[in-house]
Amino acid sequence: MAMRRRKLSNPLALAVLATLWQKPMHPYEIAQTLRRQGKDTSTKINYGSLYTVVQNLQKHGFVEVTDVERQGNRPERTIYGLTDAGRGELTEWMADLLAVPVKEFPIFETVLSLIGVLPPDEVVRLLEERLSALEVKAASGRGALAKLYETLPRLFLVETEYQLHMLEAQAEWVRGFLDEIRKGSLPGVEAWRQFHETGEIPPVFREPDDWEAPETET
Repeated sequence: MAMRRRKLSNPLALAVLATLWQKPMHPYEIAQTLRRQGKDTSTKINYGSLYTVVQNLQKHGFVEVTDVERQGNRPERTIYGLTDAGRGELTEWMADLLAVPVKEFPIFETVLSLIGVLPPDEVVRLLEERLSALEVKAASGRGALAKLYETLPRLFLVETEYQLHMLEAQAEWVRGFLDEIRKGSLPGVEAWRQFHETGEIPPVFREPDDWEAPETET
């Protein structure tokens, strides 16, 4: 199942639609609500571009002006609400993102794909630092989540649960990878070490002329 093309693909636009689903708001109130509800921990939110996102949503007919407020000497505030098209876009976009896995490009994955640039012993040292930081973050996350469970329904904490689970999964993988390098059981580790000691590319690292990276579905 392929992801459908959308007129807007910025995750901030999705967050704005979901916030306006709660009630009509002006952009500053949208920003406050996103921050108050902790959405900035799961979505990269550039508050400086939020007004532009709202304007783009209006351009595509997903939001509309519902009111203009003026209090005393303060500047006018334009209130935006979802249109029927906006409600449809929100629910369809959410359904796509929940149902269809897509290829993402986390920076750690990029670094792992280039890890041969560094010698094995240096990689061990650096991954030990990473593992220590991951374990601290995971322990802190478990404590914070336990506190949040006391005051909030679990429905509002699922993204925090997911973040914690991914932290713990990454720590588990790093722990195992480190163990393989230390024990020398990682296939190719001796050739990797030899390359950094001699500067010569071992035959095992040379690509056959007809080799191509396997394709992955997006």
